Amino acid sequence: MSDAFDRHLIHYGMPFVERLIVKARGTLLWDDQGREMLDFTSGQMCATIGHNHPRIVEAIRRACEGSLHLYSGMLSPAVVELARRLAGLLPEGLQRSMFLSTGGEANEAALRMAKLTTGGFEVVGLSGSWHGVTAGAAASTYTGGARRGYGPSMPGTMAIPAPNAYRCPIRHCAGTCDTTCMDVGFEMVDAQSSGAGAAVIAEPILSTAGMIVPPAGYFPKLKQKAAERGMKLILDEAQTSFGRLGTNFAFETLGVVPDFLTLSKALGGGTALAATITSDAIEADCREKGFVHVTSHVSDPLPAEVGLAMISVMEEDNLGARAQRIGARLRAGLETLQQRYECIGDVRGMGLLLGVEIVKDRHSKEPDGVTGRAISMKAMELGLSMNVAGSTSAGAMSAVWRVAPPLTTTEAEIDRGLAIMEDAIRSVLNG
Repeated sequence: MSDAFDRHLIHYGMPFVERLIVKARGTLLWDDQGREMLDFTSGQMCATIGHNHPRIVEAIRRACEGSLHLYSGMLSPAVVELARRLAGLLPEGLQRSMFLSTGGEANEAALRMAKLTTGGFEVVGLSGSWHGVTAGAAASTYTGGARRGYGPSMPGTMAIPAPNAYRCPIRHCAGTCDTTCMDVGFEMVDAQSSGAGAAVIAEPILSTAGMIVPPAGYFPKLKQKAAERGMKLILDEAQTSFGRLGTNFAFETLGVVPDFLTLSKALGGGTALAATITSDAIEADCREKGFVHVTSHVSDPLPAEVGLAMISVMEEDNLGARAQRIGARLRAGLETLQQRYECIGDVRGMGLLLGVEIVKDRHSKEPDGVTGRAISMKAMELGLSMNVAGSTSAGAMSAVWRVAPPLTTTEAEIDRGLAIMEDAIRSVLNG
């Protein structure tokens, strides 16, 4: 089968798993040989309520009885209701939604609206971030090898250092970030800026950068820095929304309401659905200025039906509370492994979005991507799928496991996954 991979498929930046997956249910996957595997990445961080959840399957059936796709100017009841349900979950200032297919598209729309409403074009992101691979989103993506070899990115894009307390980017902090990196970053932005600020875009937890968790107070300060420069704050909650961190949305605990909120991944429950959300005022201003962002699948009925089902499951099953409880069990298990094995330098994250950094030794903190990758490969062989952040790139990011099981994962499955991790660690370290 690997011969078919090489002959007929375009490789797109991550190695193909040498096992064809023929079935997925809940936290489990099965390959074409009947072998079972625990999925601790929720697919591509999208199957937040597990694979093929019965409510998702039923929503797809319901859409098949109505409409799957419509002319982009036509709206289905599901699209209107999804916008209403989201507005009911969100505070004043985040009441207008547009539905697209991917997180990159949602970020692209937010960036375009920010540029249109401010009249500026400069965009500031965080180093290590991942916001997508379309032109504007890719210009603010600073990890995973997504920049090199493609020519100039969008004019006016700049990055400030990500607040990585474990390995401070400006060699200032040790274990606790005091946000000096933000001050230094904006000093550099001001030195380069032409005064045409449009947006600051950031993830509440920088996942592809290696599960970096900014310190308390970081985002109110970031929004203030943006406002001082006439820029809008875009929060990309592709991986942090719908209960994964213990709340409906990460910004609810950050002390800030963004000017734009972008959602994807979990919103679609495993189908392609994303949203760009902003205020009445920004939407009215952009509409007056002739905002255009039509795609072939904007406002499609089928994913909207799925989004409605996803929100219902989140609310009825209180998935945020479950993520806190199951996440605490998972984190405790990972920290126990850290105590036993020198190669685990740091465990970080929130809820059921956790990172494990693999190092050569804890004194130097030198990232060990070779060992990190080998352990994850061995874990897959033993029946556990884990994800190595930035596994195709060099440096620290290639040595961080992203551990993000579905929120429906049971305690027994958490314990089983931890046991497989330990078996994989032992196997690799013992050669």
